[in-house]
Amino acid sequence: MAPSQKHCEDPGPTVRLVFLGAAGVGKTALIQRFLTGRFESRHRRTVEELHGLECALGPRRVSLEVLDTSGSYSFPAMRRLSIRRAHAVALVFSLAEPDTFQEARRLRDEVAALRAGEDPPLPVLVVGNQADLLPGGLGPRPPLAEHLAATAELEWGCSYLETSAKQDYNVQRLFQDLLLQVPLPCPGLPSPALRRRRWTEGQARVAPQGHAGGKRASCSVQ
Repeated sequence: MAPSQKHCEDPGPTVRLVFLGAAGVGKTALIQRFLTGRFESRHRRTVEELHGLECALGPRRVSLEVLDTSGSYSFPAMRRLSIRRAHAVALVFSLAEPDTFQEARRLRDEVAALRAGEDPPLPVLVVGNQADLLPGGLGPRPPLAEHLAATAELEWGCSYLETSAKQDYNVQRLFQDLLLQVPLPCPGLPSPALRRRRWTEGQARVAPQGHAGGKRASCSVQ
């Protein structure tokens, strides 16, 4: 949707979304699908890559930064710094490789330790990617996937979402869910809880606003 005519007078804050997870789970593929609308099947090793775009979040414009991190253990200091600077975190694992959930668990513990005691707490979304590779494809969840979802939601207290970068399944919703959980004080901007409720009622969406240099130049979230 087009941005509202009513905006805050300040230029708007910077919101940083940080993607964490084991190597090969599709963090880069999810980000590139969102930014460019394309899917690259070849795995490319990432050290750290930061993408920026402008986003209209209700009546407020924000500078959105999306940080793609390494799945390697070789850069612990960089990972800790990325967690400390995050406004919301996506913990990505592969539904086709359940062992990668253990790395998501370890990262969740690291996030909890580094950001303990914050009010409101740092939004964390657990993302089961590569759902298209499950035996039933994008159909009903198998028992193991149900168990992993329950662990994320009930044991960790995190939101949970299944995605497929290849099939463009729930990719926009992934970014929608992350953005709607970030508290942004601004007159006229609903609270994160109200914005999430509007999403579940089908009243909110992420909408591309064109491309620049192969990357989506802006987005709109109602």
